[in-house]
Amino acid sequence: MKLNRVKLLAIILIILPLFVLMLFNTKPAGTLVNAADTAETYRTKCAMCHSPKAEKQFDPAKPDAELVETTLKGKKGEKPPYMPGFEAKGMTPEQALELVTFMKDLRKPAN
Repeated sequence: MKLNRVKLLAIILIILPLFVLMLFNTKPAGTLVNAADTAETYRTKCAMCHSPKAEKQFDPAKPDAELVETTLKGKKGEKPPYMPGFEAKGMTPEQALELVTFMKDLRKPAN
């Protein structure tokens, strides 16, 4: 009987906080919410290959749909490192579009 109480207590102490977090979490999991999140994603995932100002291996003249598709599915170039696909890592088309827009803004001249 005592073992059942310990199990019940353990379950309550683990599941109850998770339930409360889930109930009050207003940010959907895996979404970029603001420009700071998009900038951080670019800095940590993209800048190493595309440069801090998106000057390398990025053509802002291409249609957004093509750039989003490349971001999601990846692309093999002439030589490594190849562009990885981020859809398999949980990125949504909306997030990819935010990232593409952010990269295009990086390429605009500062006024």
